[in-house]
Amino acid sequence: MQQPESAETDFPPDLEPIPENTDHWVRRSNRLRRQVYRYDPSLHYVMLSDEGEPLTYKEAMSCELSSKWELAMQEEIKSLYANDTWDLVSLPKGRKALPNKWVYKVKKIEGKPKYKARLVAKGYAQKEGIDFQEVFSPVVKMTTLRVLFALTAMLNLELYQMDVKTAFLHGDIDEEIYMKQPEGFVVPNKEHLVCKLKRSLYGLKQAPRQWYKKFDTFMLSQGFDRSYADHCLYTRKDIDDSPIILVLYVDDMLLAGKRKTSLDALKDQLKSVFSMKDLGNAEHILGMRISRNRKDKLLFLSQEKYIEKVLNRFNMAEAKSLGVPLPSYLKLSKADCPKDEMEVNAMKGIPYASACGSLMYAMVATRPDIAYAVGVVSRYMSNPGKAHWEAVKCVFRYLKGTQRKCLCYGKGALSLQGYCDADMAGDLDTRKSTSGYIFTVAGGAVSWCSKLQKIVALSTTEAEYISATEASKEAIWLSRLAEDLGMSVSSPVLGCDSQSAVYLAKNAMFHSRTKHIDVRHYQTSFGGCSSHIDQDQNTG
Repeated sequence: MQQPESAETDFPPDLEPIPENTDHWVRRSNRLRRQVYRYDPSLHYVMLSDEGEPLTYKEAMSCELSSKWELAMQEEIKSLYANDTWDLVSLPKGRKALPNKWVYKVKKIEGKPKYKARLVAKGYAQKEGIDFQEVFSPVVKMTTLRVLFALTAMLNLELYQMDVKTAFLHGDIDEEIYMKQPEGFVVPNKEHLVCKLKRSLYGLKQAPRQWYKKFDTFMLSQGFDRSYADHCLYTRKDIDDSPIILVLYVDDMLLAGKRKTSLDALKDQLKSVFSMKDLGNAEHILGMRISRNRKDKLLFLSQEKYIEKVLNRFNMAEAKSLGVPLPSYLKLSKADCPKDEMEVNAMKGIPYASACGSLMYAMVATRPDIAYAVGVVSRYMSNPGKAHWEAVKCVFRYLKGTQRKCLCYGKGALSLQGYCDADMAGDLDTRKSTSGYIFTVAGGAVSWCSKLQKIVALSTTEAEYISATEASKEAIWLSRLAEDLGMSVSSPVLGCDSQSAVYLAKNAMFHSRTKHIDVRHYQTSFGGCSSHIDQDQNTG
């Protein structure tokens, strides 16, 4: 093979040709390489976020609000030194100092902007076994919060909210971790030293765990019992045998109890150990609005503001409302996924995954009515098509007309009532069935689920039986949670509309048509719950 002759070409000053190998001819790409200008300093204004928040220290110092950001950083540094977060030491041989960065955020408090800066360690550079060991940290379950709200409404309890300032800084470090000095705040004449962390810092992999361990140790020392069902729920008997309840979600906590003086005493205990902010009566938590009618013993839980924000974000605020989340004529499947490059390119600019995630949080928090629809559209996030996007917009249109709907607690009895159902082979791609259940306490929904079953059911009886199994497991967990909260709840009642599934649950007589049903569907749940299945044959 003969080497082709190279042609002389005049290249622009910012381009360089790929050098040729004169010894051995190798096939190379003729693509011209250009210098990447993505991080050119002259383009720093492009990197600002939608809220005008700088992404780096240099951007913060070069923008018009540099004095605001500098003051925010000084407050953060003051807080770090007040907590004795690190010591300046020489870096030991063989160790590397973790990098860090400043994170800037504009928060609006009562309509006024507040500029906050936080020093965050770049935890991605940590090495397991050297810089960290265990990282898991629990947070309170949404179901636990809703059960607490139901109990608060029925017993007319006081409900307060508190916030921990710089929560992660309270955690102690078990490992030796070294970090570079923060940019802009390097100590003069000590530039060669690094920070040896004594306290946990935001960004560290073990930071949430260390904070939880510190808080958990404190609560147990104050005579509180940690719930077996939810490790972020703590209870203690008051002097009148009424419960004092505390739930923790990272740095947000709710306190509930009958006696205001007991809750005030608990607040003082918390403030004596941790830097806390007393937010008074609980009104907002995790994007949910809490409204109360103390006279009628009612509590309302809604996400109207969150839904409004989501609708505006996806340009659906002016859309025509819809009566159902997912119309029956929409039968989604993988056949609706893009089939050619043109269809793929048409879907590239559509924020499908982001929309599904926004809907999912509404569903998880306060909207069980969209659980099935969100479950269906979420199956196609990896490769959505136009039909799938139309289904997502249908859910938005349904929320547009129902954004003021809320959960209401206090109208029913303080008992646990559940209902379960299933569709047969509803998924067109896998022919799997969908299980669904919902549980109510004090007249309001506290737990719900809609998801595909793990196996392909061969009959309606089997599909309903598997759905009842999942609901029974949730009922057992809810019973334990209610017991930890001090609720005198009778045995949960589970309603099922399949006569054959109810009969099979009560009488485990497997014959040729039902012996293929896995034993675990009977033993793990109905072995302890079968007597609680609703006895009314008309309702299941």
